[in-house]
Amino acid sequence: MSHPTSTLVDDLRTIPTFADLPSTAIDWLAEHMQTRRLEPGELLVEAGGRADSMFVLFQGQVHGQRENGTVFVLSAPQVSGLLPYSRLKTYPTSMRAVSVVRAANLSAQYFPEMVERFPDLAQRLVGIMSDRIRELARADLQREKLISLGKLSAGLAHELNNPASAVRRSAENLRDAVRRLRDANLRLEGRPLSGDQRALLARFEQECLAGGPGRPADALEQSDREQAIGEWLEATQAEDAWTVAAGLAEAGLDAGRIRELGAAFPSDALADVLRRLSASLVVGRLVDEIESASSRISDLVKAIKEYSYMDQGPIQEIDIHQGIDSTLLMMKHRLKHGVKVVREYDATMPKICARASELNQVWTNLIDNAIDAMEGKGELRIRTVKEPDCALIEIIDNGSGIAPEIRGRIFDPFFTTKQVGDGSGLGLDVVHRIVRSHHGDVRFESKPGETRFQVRLPFQAR
Repeated sequence: MSHPTSTLVDDLRTIPTFADLPSTAIDWLAEHMQTRRLEPGELLVEAGGRADSMFVLFQGQVHGQRENGTVFVLSAPQVSGLLPYSRLKTYPTSMRAVSVVRAANLSAQYFPEMVERFPDLAQRLVGIMSDRIRELARADLQREKLISLGKLSAGLAHELNNPASAVRRSAENLRDAVRRLRDANLRLEGRPLSGDQRALLARFEQECLAGGPGRPADALEQSDREQAIGEWLEATQAEDAWTVAAGLAEAGLDAGRIRELGAAFPSDALADVLRRLSASLVVGRLVDEIESASSRISDLVKAIKEYSYMDQGPIQEIDIHQGIDSTLLMMKHRLKHGVKVVREYDATMPKICARASELNQVWTNLIDNAIDAMEGKGELRIRTVKEPDCALIEIIDNGSGIAPEIRGRIFDPFFTTKQVGDGSGLGLDVVHRIVRSHHGDVRFESKPGETRFQVRLPFQAR
């Protein structure tokens, strides 16, 4: 074997992992390595190719991208590729030079000798491998969080849009209704009505606003009422007969009630009385709509705060049921198209000490998977049981079940049964890691028509 060139020895000294090694180790590496030079666009390794060597970058940069979109960047000086004790069999992605690259490879056939001769070097390389695994796991976990956040954000935007649009629409209509009410009041002020007549109108309005008359059962009934009221008003030669009739019918009044009220007022004042009544009822209805829609927005904001546990410490006493309910509210956009949710909560369940926002990620992933398993339609059952020293939470769906041949891989990172681009294969891995970090346990039982994921969490943090 030829003596190592001084250039390669000098290059190896520029790598932090090798910089302080004894000369015997550096010379040994240089003797057994093969140097490489890559032009921009050339492959360093190819996806699916056999992982059979460690490589060291002395100059330049290479990029790679996995199917799930994760981008890898390796910049000199760096050690990568297959490392001692690694179980890597094939390269997961192609790596291409983006600039002129100088590198060197050490074949895996020399690993046993390297480990035996230079144990300190072997330990350093194992440390690099451990750091790489942690970095990949951290990046994948962050990506899964971003994917989940993107899904929830899209659904939340949809859920907020409906009540926000309702508030805006009702506010615009309210401005017109208030104008009509003001005009009707001014006209009534010019009518010679007695105190009793004005009091009767006020009581009738209050009764209607309080929900006295029954609302129309459907659009057809409302149309019939509007027709009858409009025809009667036309017969009395009232102005704006059909506009007034529409407001009265929508409030639940019928022609009989209107005739009964009209008998207490002179005919020349009746149109103004009903115009005032119609405008007042419309204003009341629009205020109710604004209150209902704004309450919906408030509930969603509250759910977001509970889901993320904003302004709270990472470890706290939490109500499991509250966390699940907040998650269900956040995922309403996925549930409302055919998923029936059945809650079977144990009322004796105490609070547990946990990282609440992480547990909400667990419920999000399990519920999301259950919805997918049922193809968006079916029964989702959530059951909690207080066990002697832990809380049992079950997420049960009536989908097709998990095939026996893949059950052993369900919690493996990147394993997914979804189409490319639909799933990252990290959801259940995240569930497993979060539950284990809480010193809990997660497992599942599955058969056609029922898949049951069971999460057990200790009541006290350990």
